[in-house]
Amino acid sequence: MIENSTRFSFGGDEHLLCECSEEMSLQSFFKSLSATTRIKQLGIPGVVEVCGGNAAYLVRFNPDEIHPDDLLERIKEIDEEAAKAEPVVETRITEIPVYYQDPWTAETMKQFRDRHQTPESTDLEYAAEINGFHSVGEFIKAHHESPWFVSQVGFVCGVPWLYQMVDIERQIQVPKYVRPRTDTPRHTIGHGGCFAAIYAVRGAGGYQMFGITPMPIFEPNEPTTYFEGSMVFSKPGDIVKFRPIERAEYDEIVKLSEEGKYNPPIKEVIFDLREFNKNTDEYNKGLVEKLYDI
Repeated sequence: MIENSTRFSFGGDEHLLCECSEEMSLQSFFKSLSATTRIKQLGIPGVVEVCGGNAAYLVRFNPDEIHPDDLLERIKEIDEEAAKAEPVVETRITEIPVYYQDPWTAETMKQFRDRHQTPESTDLEYAAEINGFHSVGEFIKAHHESPWFVSQVGFVCGVPWLYQMVDIERQIQVPKYVRPRTDTPRHTIGHGGCFAAIYAVRGAGGYQMFGITPMPIFEPNEPTTYFEGSMVFSKPGDIVKFRPIERAEYDEIVKLSEEGKYNPPIKEVIFDLREFNKNTDEYNKGLVEKLYDI
């Protein structure tokens, strides 16, 4: 059971913000996921849209169809139910290959080094140092060794926000650039605060850059087969396992993707937060074994 401490506040005439927690945690995310799922199922008259976030959710409504006070009372009831809901979700685990220390993000770093905390080092060197690792290699291993949870998708269309599935004292945390860049390569694996993110398109950004994936995650024109008919690959609740690759495999996956022949490993799984909390490392090991049929 998740403690109920949600803070409710109206934004303008059409939005109700429901903040499950001031800090991100899987417990808060599951409460948000449970609440948004229930709101969608109920089809409450006057509710136009509901959008889940890392540890919050936003309800958009039509005040001509439902009075704000009536909406607030109904959402509070649903939120109470979400706090008592079993933290179990049917989801999927997928592999995302990563070319760490790639030449494209390396070139971008050079262009914007004056905006970084330590202009004399790379993003990976900086992240490794402040997280207490002895080398970049150790840091990269910690980055890809454990799975990550997709807690929300958005900000820019198709961007997954990922929360590391380890004990909080082992979570990678890195501040964003001192000043944002005006350019970031498409498919960059970035990190800011406690969140990893994958840049779905090329553009501005301030997250530390660790590598790049050859795997498409946003295709507005011709979605590939593993997108299941959507232009966006990631879904809230997805579990991601990064896998390090080298240049030759990167080029091969790019080629296969362009030909519409690339299909990453994806397996349906049931995630139980209670079992995860009992022994995080063993639970993660089991998830990875299911992904690769070990």
